[in-house]
Formats: sequence, C-alpha cells, structure tokens
Amino acid sequence: MSEAQTVSESPEVARELTAFQQNILIILSEEPRYGLAIKRELEDYYAAEVNHGRLYPNLDDLVEMGLVEKSELDKRTNQYALTDEGYEAVLDQLGWEFSKIVTDGDRADDLRAIIDAQQ
Repeated sequence: MSEAQTVSESPEVARELTAFQQNILIILSEEPRYGLAIKRELEDYYAAEVNHGRLYPNLDDLVEMGLVEKSELDKRTNQYALTDEGYEAVLDQLGWEFSKIVTDGDRADDLRAIIDAQQ
C-alpha cells in the first residue's frame, strides 16, 4: 500500500489511514466524484498541487480496503464513491476527534455551532 499501514477489517480502520486518505474520504462523503474532481478539492484544501502519482495509488488503496467503490463513468473516466464501510470509517475518526476536543460544555457548544452552520 502506498501511504497506509496494514489495515484490519474493522470500523476502526480510519485509525490506520493517513491524513491524505482521510481527506479523500471526507471529500467523497459529500458525493461521488471522478479523480480530477477529487484532485481539485485536495488542491484547494492544501493550497498546493497534488500529483497523480500520489492521488491514484491512494484511491486504489482505499478501494482495496473496501472504503471506496470505483466505477467507470466512460472509457477514460472512473468515478469514486464512499462505501458504507468508508462512511463508518469517517464517523469513527470524527468520533475520536470530538472525544479529544470536547473537554467542557463551551467546546461542545462550539462544535454544535459548526454543525448548525452546515445545515
């Protein structure tokens, strides 16, 4: 695998992913996308170029792990979608992050405000 360590078949799989792979899952949480659309989203986030040699091996790893599904849009373009296991991996990671951030009621309110702003 390109950037991931050995991954087990459990919901805790997110703990084995790199930040780059987790960001791919987050992008796919919104909707399925083709590779170049994922690349553009990552480049916006990182404010730097993401080369194909980094993106596509990581997408392949996520497909191999069962977190992302790859389908053919046309002869030249693949679409990538988050699987149910991928969604669970995202939730597992967010749950762990929230458990570290929320140390009191004020911090919980800060997170609620972020969530409310997205609705």
